[in-house]
Amino acid sequence: MIKKILVSQPKPTSDKSPYFAIERDYDVELVFRPFIKVEGISSKDFRQQHVSLSDYTAVVFTSKYAIDNFFSLAKELRVNIPETMKYFCTTEAVAMYLQKHIVFRKRKIFYGNGTPSSVIDLIGPKHKDEKFLIATSDSSNVEAITSLFQAQGLDYTASVFVKSVPQDLRDVDIDSYDLVVFYNPSDIKSLYSNFPEFKPGNARFVTFGKQIVKAMEEAGLPVEIQAPTPEAPSVARALELYLGSHN
Repeated sequence: MIKKILVSQPKPTSDKSPYFAIERDYDVELVFRPFIKVEGISSKDFRQQHVSLSDYTAVVFTSKYAIDNFFSLAKELRVNIPETMKYFCTTEAVAMYLQKHIVFRKRKIFYGNGTPSSVIDLIGPKHKDEKFLIATSDSSNVEAITSLFQAQGLDYTASVFVKSVPQDLRDVDIDSYDLVVFYNPSDIKSLYSNFPEFKPGNARFVTFGKQIVKAMEEAGLPVEIQAPTPEAPSVARALELYLGSHN
């Protein structure tokens, strides 16, 4: 019987979140606690990558954090981002976030459906001659997108703009949870940073993405539930299916 679940994400702000329905429908307690904090890298660390922002005609963004630090670094390094710059984003939400920094209607902004292949589709023959800068994080599966760029013969450079920093979790009674949900490989690092002697015991683990499964296998942690799958495209749906058969 599952009674208590720890989710390594901030608490949802929308009342319509499926997590709240799970609590109600399956009589479980969900506790939301981010295991990591995403921060922009410093200009010093960025310079060590030997990347010049002015060399590129298009930028690929997969997260809002990368957008913030891209423009922050440009300002700090006194690089003028030209009006002709094109922006390719993995999702509409990421694309809309650009409005925080630029006038949306005056730029050439494109967004996909959340998959790396959708970005390639957006580029197509029309934009294949651009020089692309792919803004990544230190924990992202960059090969998922760079392998596609390479296969298409595109001119690209992948550069780290944000990093994951472990949060202080020492006040968490980690052994009191029946299920722990991980969203990022850095969650695993944070777990052992806070609890060096952690043993899984009776706890079961939920993962989102193949990269996290790999990190868990390397850490010797058993994976009980995986998402996405055809039946469970999200962690919330995976939890519903699991709790429906176990509670």
